Amino acid sequence: MFSSLAAPLTELLKGKSKKGYIAWTSPECQESFVQLKEKLSTNPVLYAPDFKRQFILQTDASDTGIGIVLAQRNDRGEENPILYLSKKFSDAEKVYCTTEKECAAIVLCSKNLIVTLMDIRNLFRQTITHWIWLKQCRNKSAPYALVSCTTTI
Repeated sequence: MFSSLAAPLTELLKGKSKKGYIAWTSPECQESFVQLKEKLSTNPVLYAPDFKRQFILQTDASDTGIGIVLAQRNDRGEENPILYLSKKFSDAEKVYCTTEKECAAIVLCSKNLIVTLMDIRNLFRQTITHWIWLKQCRNKSAPYALVSCTTTI
């Protein structure tokens, strides 16, 4: 997940002005940079969407952030990635329970993929209990309420 790989580098930017000096002394930052460079320069590449095919939406959450992959199967049954999304958690979001972190991925999907997903039946490749929890939760924050009102399982 991009946000997890980039976490050491984005931590360097906390509280820095645009012209501030960044001390890149940590081996963790160097390793993060090397891994990101490798991931961005190797397959899989992104494919163009085929709106006649079913989309596959994969979400994942970690302690540092969330990642999303939108994909489709080709004629050989192989999954081709169409879009990657990731978001690093704020300090407030890092204390969310696992279910809320997984639901944050659904909220990110709804904000960024609403045009793509509006009229298309999609396969969510995640634990469906997180989706059900989001739909049934009585004490919803505004983003969760928005998603549960505008989407169906």
